[in-house]
Amino acid sequence: MNDNQLLRYSRHILLDEIGIEGQEKILAGHALVIGAGGLGSPVAFYLASAGMGKITLVDNDTVDLTNLQRQILHTTERVGQPKAESGKATLARINPEVEVVALKERLEGERLSELVSQASVVLDCSDNFATRHAVNRACVEHKVPLVSGAAIRMDGQISVFDTRHEMSPCYACLFPPEQQFEEVLCSTMGVFAPLVGIIGTMQAAEALKLVAGIGESLAGRLLLLDARNMEWTSIRVARNAGCSVCGS
Repeated sequence: MNDNQLLRYSRHILLDEIGIEGQEKILAGHALVIGAGGLGSPVAFYLASAGMGKITLVDNDTVDLTNLQRQILHTTERVGQPKAESGKATLARINPEVEVVALKERLEGERLSELVSQASVVLDCSDNFATRHAVNRACVEHKVPLVSGAAIRMDGQISVFDTRHEMSPCYACLFPPEQQFEEVLCSTMGVFAPLVGIIGTMQAAEALKLVAGIGESLAGRLLLLDARNMEWTSIRVARNAGCSVCGS
């Protein structure tokens, strides 16, 4: 690290858990962030400010006026612009040292697999089961840790799926792809603005911990937040030997 970096990241370096070694791991890290909306906004903010070396920000949508209630990466002046490009512009103002790759596309198939294989950690900030399952399969295939978050109405959830470890479940262990789950969208159900900030910030924290190699991740635990009463529930999740994605 140069003198400017030592100063910029000094509050991390002062932490016994991170120090210079941990910060250097963050600076060498590559986060793939899928979704530049409500969850992806705080995720990207904190990864960039913390010095994640490379952030690949993927979103195939454009900024809409209805997004601005919670998607803090974007501004009124950017309505109509691609979210990925808008996010890149914001992150450049926060930390110009971070390499941000903005992709306006919907990831699937070989393209998704390719990008996952290049990442140190993947953060799923999408809003539909099809994408979540596709991302999970790619993470299992390449053994890349996945930080998954979701938020709708006043309810949020977050977990880590890290199949580098034999006993860690994958997303499909919790939500089997062969089962039908109700698809709920904030465009019809609404979402409490600070809720996505809470969950997204926690996703960033888990990603930074994984890249720096510190602490204990949420692998094997699902945290549920009831923001009406600000109550957390922690549920243990075991690996399913019969899982269609990671099962033996």
